[in-house]
Amino acid sequence: MTRRVASLLPSTTEIVAALGEGARLVGRSHECDFPPEVEAVPVLSRPRHEPVGTSAEIHRGVQGLIEEVLSIYEVDAQALRTAAPELILTQDLCRVCAVAEDEVVSAAEQHLEQEVEVLTSSPLTLDDVLEDVRRVAVALEVPDAGEALVVQLRQGLDRTYALVADRATPSMVLLEWVDPLMAGGTWGPELIELAGARPLLGAPGGHSPMLDHDALRAADPDILVISPCGFGLERALEEVPLLTGWQGWSELTAARTGRVAVIDGSAYVNRPGPRLLETAQILAAIAHGVGPGVDLQGAGWRWVS
Repeated sequence: MTRRVASLLPSTTEIVAALGEGARLVGRSHECDFPPEVEAVPVLSRPRHEPVGTSAEIHRGVQGLIEEVLSIYEVDAQALRTAAPELILTQDLCRVCAVAEDEVVSAAEQHLEQEVEVLTSSPLTLDDVLEDVRRVAVALEVPDAGEALVVQLRQGLDRTYALVADRATPSMVLLEWVDPLMAGGTWGPELIELAGARPLLGAPGGHSPMLDHDALRAADPDILVISPCGFGLERALEEVPLLTGWQGWSELTAARTGRVAVIDGSAYVNRPGPRLLETAQILAAIAHGVGPGVDLQGAGWRWVS
């Protein structure tokens, strides 16, 4: 018998769908929006505070909530009882990304009559992401589909690198927040390398570090990519003036040469799921103008004029 599944993390929702098991979803997080058909699935979580305002205001609000509570999101108890999942997919990597694992376990114990398995995701590297694909597939009792998806993703990443392997490697900084500045860590530097560029500032497999403007000036990347965590493309473009208004902006090589790009971070960079392949393809398009990522210009990423 197939188990009823609730996914409280956009990336695991995308994994479930990519495995061909989307019909088993009985609940999702308020941020799960891909593939589009998952929007018909009942929402089981909500933010404790709506993330509105400037980047700095959002950052201060989030930090204040994290100091007071486990996570900035909470489980809707009534919706959880109605959904009655037997498997819940969640995470313990980032208190800002989704409902915290401790709160999910507590909500399940309090509000569900049946026994439920909580599968937790906490990837820091691309290998971790692919292993999560396997783990979700095993929990869904479709391990062969998991292995097939992992092979497909690895082959796609290999093809992306093959397109750029013999080219010069420009330096690249990926920003995951603008005020304060935050460099992309975790799987970001690996994706940059697969795209034929040299990552600066962010450490592979490490959490995203905060920076000051002097560090960005000293790094002076050939290419600057702006991808604020959780922001779609249009919202991310609104952040650009926070950088272009900085007095050191014109000193940056990327600014002088017009090699500054904005990516839809919510859809791509920030979600450790199957679409990280498209993220690598976008970065290759930005760095070298080649590959399938070129076709995503305008919809998934744009140059900053």
